[in-house]
Amino acid sequence: MAKQKILITGGRGFIGTNLMRRIRNRSPETELVVFDNGSMTVHGGAGEGTFIDEEGDVRDLAAVRRVVSGCTSIVHLAGQTRVVESIQDPELSFEVNARGTLNVLLAARDAGIRHVVLASTGGAMFGDGSNPIHEGMLPKPSSPYGASKLAMEAYAHAFAGSYGLHSAVLRFANVYGPYSGRKGSVIAHLFRQILAHEPITIYGDGSQARDFVFVDDLCDGIIQAMDAAASGIFHLGSGSPTSLTELLEKVGHVVGPDWPLEVRHAPWRVGEVRRTYTDISKAGEAFRYSPRTGLDAGLQATWRWFLDRER
Repeated sequence: MAKQKILITGGRGFIGTNLMRRIRNRSPETELVVFDNGSMTVHGGAGEGTFIDEEGDVRDLAAVRRVVSGCTSIVHLAGQTRVVESIQDPELSFEVNARGTLNVLLAARDAGIRHVVLASTGGAMFGDGSNPIHEGMLPKPSSPYGASKLAMEAYAHAFAGSYGLHSAVLRFANVYGPYSGRKGSVIAHLFRQILAHEPITIYGDGSQARDFVFVDDLCDGIIQAMDAAASGIFHLGSGSPTSLTELLEKVGHVVGPDWPLEVRHAPWRVGEVRRTYTDISKAGEAFRYSPRTGLDAGLQATWRWFLDRER
């Protein structure tokens, strides 16, 4: 990664903030450019070290072209990431995830960049079906969010074939960890409710299962894919499912008796995937992706961050 200038779209958010820190630890001389519309900014998360901070939206092609100029590679994290919101507003998912990615690819092509890393999704791409999910399965999105990410992946494949612009399309599992205070994912939501002394609502019976991956492990995978100039689609997760009932038990142990959990149940939500986890072997073979943080240790680190933020 030495002597690179890396553009990170969505770089002020949860994953982007952690990725910046991870890159700095490995390669302090790397120049970082952050392009973000500020909608999910993690305040105080950038930490020490300089970076170029550019405000803008990936839906603005002219702005994307401007920030891409002079960069050697791109990590495209900006996106609309919430399933329920995509059902309420499918046009937004398309504009941000499909058109926004097309703009990034156009700007990269015209700037002479030969490789980009794109953030996609795992579970929302397939709906309920066989597990573990893997790269050889036929995508069957159950929400506009999943459909918009599938369109993004199609454009990445087309740009490789038409222009020689290759992409590592990384399908993220459920990412959690420090700096997730504004994240809509289940673990961050649970910790926010616990700190607010609010009851926890479980949609369904708690049997729904997800693949939870700690953000440091995910960021290492992004960096490894970039270093290897990996091309194609890869799943990044822990490789194991955890049910919501199991997760609540672990969370209860982590927060301790001073933070009792009050659980309520509600009907299943439309479009929600019941069970999904990933086969991560392809990423392991291509760029040695191997998550090292167990769920118990990851939850402890995340809870400590949430507590420190409240103090």
